[in-house]
Amino acid sequence: MINDAAMQAIGSYRGGRMLFLGLGTGLGATLIIDGIVEPTEIGHMPYKHARTFEDYVGEGGRKRLGNRRWRKAVCEVIADLSAAFEPDYIVLGGGNAGRLKRLPHGVRMGSNLHAFAGGLRLWDPRSGIITSPSAAVREARRRR
Repeated sequence: MINDAAMQAIGSYRGGRMLFLGLGTGLGATLIIDGIVEPTEIGHMPYKHARTFEDYVGEGGRKRLGNRRWRKAVCEVIADLSAAFEPDYIVLGGGNAGRLKRLPHGVRMGSNLHAFAGGLRLWDPRSGIITSPSAAVREARRRR
């Protein structure tokens, strides 16, 4: 089992340390480090003023804040998560990503089509993508 944000992240992955943020109804987030996939629930974590990250950048936040303030909140969340996870690059996806007028430095736009590519990569043992915790431990031991 894998969620939609992780599927799109896998299809968008180009190596190194990538943070994928899916802007839609909520906030889907996946971190991939050297081919090891870690879907997260960052969106549900407390952020500011007794609200979560999702409350700011999800669809509810967009409706509450309006598009202009929502775009500013998205940029702030990207900056905060970038500082926390120190990715090499960030990919944005999801239905609301297209509402952004400009992308912050180090951020590129993904595509829902990348979810299909991600599904194919999951089944290809040559892709180097690892999604299970036990496989990640085996790979870490192998790399030592």
